[in-house]
Amino acid sequence: MSVYFILEMLGTLAFAISGIRLASAKRFDWFGAYVVGFTTAIGGGTMRDVMLSMTPFWMLDSVYLVVTAIALGIVIVLGRYLIRLNNTFFIFDAVGLGLFTVVGIEKTLAAGFPLWVAVIMGTMTGAAGGVLRDILINEEPLIFRKEIYALACVFGGVVFWACEQVGITGAVLQITTAAAVIALRIVAVHYGLKLPTLKGEGKK
Repeated sequence: MSVYFILEMLGTLAFAISGIRLASAKRFDWFGAYVVGFTTAIGGGTMRDVMLSMTPFWMLDSVYLVVTAIALGIVIVLGRYLIRLNNTFFIFDAVGLGLFTVVGIEKTLAAGFPLWVAVIMGTMTGAAGGVLRDILINEEPLIFRKEIYALACVFGGVVFWACEQVGITGAVLQITTAAAVIALRIVAVHYGLKLPTLKGEGKK
């Protein structure tokens, strides 16, 4: 079992839990919550694969359906506890963001694309599922708010490149990149780091 596969499964579980947790807070039924969780987990990777002219990854292996079902079971069993924790969604979302950024970068590089494309695809893999999740539950997508979100994925791509330049490869490279994304996301939220807001005409 490769580190890449473990990262992908952990990312799937983390994103599915984040989606299902929010769906449960909105009082969706089990099926609706499963759909939100599955969409969160596979949305970004599906968009990536379509843009890379590949068959979407989840259509080649049913394990992603199973992992989402496990996530649903976790939320059902620990539902009241998870909903009471205000930071639960944030933690799982940050972990999924970091892990899926690595998955997206490495899959794009394996397909023969340059690193700058891989960084874009890694960002899409990490952030797009959350956009679809927020649309399904009728929330403003995190990526469009002032919080640093997708930019954390881009930062992960820079860390990936820097590690390669100094000869860091394999599991250490993957874990370091994911940790960088997660760390920036946590630091940004903790200290309220935000990008400047684009002001419209007539506003000061």
